[in-house]
Amino acid sequence: MANTADLHISKLFSVKDYVCVITGGGTGIGLMSAQALAANGAKVYITGRRTEALEQAAESHDPEHEEGGQIIPIGPCDVTKKEDLEKLSDELSSKEKYINLLICAAGISGTKAEPNDDKAISLKDKLWKNETFEQWSDTYNTDVTSVYFTTVALLPLLQAGTESHGHLSASVIVISSMSGIMRESQGHFSYNAAKGGTVHLTKLMSAEFQKLRIRINSIAPGYFPSEMTTQESDDNQKSQLPDQKIQDKGHVPMGRAGSDEEMAQAVLFLTKNSYVNGEILAVDGGVLNVVSGR
Repeated sequence: MANTADLHISKLFSVKDYVCVITGGGTGIGLMSAQALAANGAKVYITGRRTEALEQAAESHDPEHEEGGQIIPIGPCDVTKKEDLEKLSDELSSKEKYINLLICAAGISGTKAEPNDDKAISLKDKLWKNETFEQWSDTYNTDVTSVYFTTVALLPLLQAGTESHGHLSASVIVISSMSGIMRESQGHFSYNAAKGGTVHLTKLMSAEFQKLRIRINSIAPGYFPSEMTTQESDDNQKSQLPDQKIQDKGHVPMGRAGSDEEMAQAVLFLTKNSYVNGEILAVDGGVLNVVSGR
């Protein structure tokens, strides 16, 4: 039984001395996650395909070792290539005895074709010409297959993290999407189908890898500012998503994009709560209460 003092927020959500790895950590939700963890004492390795973006993110947002937290670029790493993942694993193993958390945040949006025509001939023409098997494969490989192989590559380090910090303390957070839960395509058949695969992959891995004492959960974000949603980042590797653009969609009860702070709260919760495993946490501003999905 806990004493009242044991329930102080600093004890509940501190990740001091945690070692974390984030793919896609140079921008968007990956960078938000890195900031949240480093601000609360974690050593956070961020990786991705663009070395310059990783270095700029670390330089702009490193907490200057407050509480021991750090953001450290590592790589580059293309998570769709086994050789890159093996190199990442080897490099991490040379620096750390374990990792406590892996966040798989790398992803792409794929092509878009709105299914808004009620004539089958013209709808077929639009969808057929706008997308290819290769584009679907690229989206699936980045958003689903890479999550699997990244997790598998780092399983030994994750299990070592559980051995150092306690039963089911080491975990993986998969960044999926509300798009993988809803029944509307949003014009992104390949992306939404892939994110649906990411959601189910999370459930599969959570069941199979709990024998290694590793938890797997997923955050399914709604609209958050990122390069995927805005196609750009500023000098600090941050993106902006104006309220009006979200309000124009007509299905976001909050009327704005999610904030860095709201994503940070979700990341810290799943990182620290060892009693949560195999869950998909939608952080979507209420969209899934409006758009059919659950």
